[in-house]
Amino acid sequence: MTITRRGILAGTALAAAPLGGITALAQTHTATPSASASPTTTGSRQAPGFYRYKVGDIEVTAINDGFARRPLEGFVRNAELKDVQAAMQEAFLPVDALPITFNTLVLSQGDRLTLIDSGNGDMGAPTAGRWMENFRAAGFDPGQVDTVVISHFHGDHINGLRLKDGTAVFPNAEVMVPEAEWAFWMDDARMNQAPEGMKGAYQNVRRVFGPIAKDVKRYGMDKEIAPSLTSIAAHGHTPGHTAYMLSSGSDRLMIMSDVTNHPALFVRHPDWSAIFDMDADQARATRRRMLDMAASERTQVAFYHAPFPATGHIAKEGNGYRFVPAQWSSQD
Repeated sequence: MTITRRGILAGTALAAAPLGGITALAQTHTATPSASASPTTTGSRQAPGFYRYKVGDIEVTAINDGFARRPLEGFVRNAELKDVQAAMQEAFLPVDALPITFNTLVLSQGDRLTLIDSGNGDMGAPTAGRWMENFRAAGFDPGQVDTVVISHFHGDHINGLRLKDGTAVFPNAEVMVPEAEWAFWMDDARMNQAPEGMKGAYQNVRRVFGPIAKDVKRYGMDKEIAPSLTSIAAHGHTPGHTAYMLSSGSDRLMIMSDVTNHPALFVRHPDWSAIFDMDADQARATRRRMLDMAASERTQVAFYHAPFPATGHIAKEGNGYRFVPAQWSSQD
C-alpha cells in the first residue's frame, strides 16, 4: 500500500477536526424542543435527522450528524477542476464547495443495539455535531448501546466515542475496530517518524482509544463481527478501511462506509480520487469492485457521506454508475 503524505495530511484534518425487500419504518419518535429554544435559534433547523428501514428482521436507523462544506478545488486529486464543477452542476450542486454529510447507522435486533461509526462528537464543523440530538430524538440513549463498530479511524467516524473533555459517550459499549487500522494508527514508531503536520491524526486516535486500549476488540476481514454483520475488506481509503454486509433472511444491505464520498462525484466517476484516499490506486480498485457488486447483485447500499438518509441502489451507467436513492416511506 502506498501511503502518501498528502493523503495522511487530509486524514489528519479529518481526525483533528472539530437486496431487495428492504422497507421503511415510520418515524414514531419525535423530538421535544428544549425549553430554552426560541424561534430565532430553531427557525432555520430541520426536523430531527433520523430514518428507519428494515433489513429482514433487523431495524436500521440512519442518524445524521449534520454536514461540512469542503472547497471543491483540490478535492478530486486526478481530475481538472472544470470537470469536477461540471459533475457538480449536473447534479444541481454548488460549484464552489462540496456539502459533505455524515450518517451513522444503528442496528436494532431485539434488545441489542449496534452502532456503526460514531460521528464527529463535539469536534466537527459548526454545521456538524447534530448526532446526539438526532440519536435521542430517534428514541435511543447512549447507555443502551451494546457495541460500537468502527470502519476506520478518520475523526468524523471516531470522535463521537469520546468528547473533548475525555468523557466516554457510550459507557456500556464494546468497541470493535479493524485490526489493520489499529496496527497502522497505533504504531508509535510510525507516529514518531511522521512529519509534524501528520501527527495530529495519530494523536487523535490515541486520545479516543488510549483510555480503553486494553478493552478494544480488533476484528479481521470476512468475519461475522456482530450478529448478521460481516466485515468486508475495503482498503485504500485508509489502510484498514472496512465495509460491511448486513444480512437477515433474504435481505441484504451493503454498508459502504467511505468507499465513496459524495455519489455525484465518486459513484458517477469511480476512477476519481478524493483527497482523503490514502492509497488512491487501491481505493479506486475497491470502489469499482464494490459498486459493481452492488449493481450486479441489486443489493441495497448505505453510504456514510451520501445525502441523508444515504441509502438506495447502484445502477451501472456507461463507464460509471448511478446512485438511485431509496423511496422514502412513512410506514412499513
